Amino acid sequence: MNEQKFSIKDIIVALVVGEIAAWLLLILTKGVLPPAIYDKYLLIIKYLPIFFPIVCAVFLSLAYLIGKKIPIIYQIAKFVLIGGLNTLVDWGILSLFIIIFRRYFSVEPENTWLVVFFVSIGFYSVYKTFSFILAAVNSYLWNKFWTFKRETTEKVGKEFLQFLIVTFIGFLINVSIASGIFKMISPILGMNSDQWAIGAAVVATAISMIWNFIGYKFIVFEAKKPEPQAPSEPPQNYTPPTPPGRKIV
Repeated sequence: MNEQKFSIKDIIVALVVGEIAAWLLLILTKGVLPPAIYDKYLLIIKYLPIFFPIVCAVFLSLAYLIGKKIPIIYQIAKFVLIGGLNTLVDWGILSLFIIIFRRYFSVEPENTWLVVFFVSIGFYSVYKTFSFILAAVNSYLWNKFWTFKRETTEKVGKEFLQFLIVTFIGFLINVSIASGIFKMISPILGMNSDQWAIGAAVVATAISMIWNFIGYKFIVFEAKKPEPQAPSEPPQNYTPPTPPGRKIV
């Protein structure tokens, strides 16, 4: 199976994925963690771009060793790495938007319910939409060319259309659940508005990821079985070989 081949390329990809994820984690922790906790663990957080890529490479290497006994494990490990990166792209970009545009995101207690609805749901849904689209494009490229190794360009239009349909359904699930939780459920565990926004995204991602896995694995990137080839016909002037002991008159 192609997905079981282990190479330097896989290690390099794991390092790149880990590096990108590390920087997204820096953005995410800045937006989610309370200032006191963020400052407390700043020494560990700032070294994420150094040790997190190594952790990803080691994780993939261990999965390859286990995959010698259970082949599917290696592909699952790749899917987990890319799934984790996609999640961080979604959450990290969302957190970045919230940090940059916080003044457009906040509401005042004296605002009417209509203002609260359009400000909180409107801006948050826009931020969540952009972060989800970026994560979806990231997911398609990494999963197509690395996780499932669908490197052929045959019928790419049909494959991409299937991807868009599956992703759009996942998009509706993700944004609807995230926006619904953010609007209809009050923050818990002492979370502020920013932290609760990310918390809503966590729940939405967990649920939509189930659909995405099923759709990508069994619809978009399904391994196609090679079509049986018809036996080739002998040339017109072909003379069958003469069996031993027989003479053609």
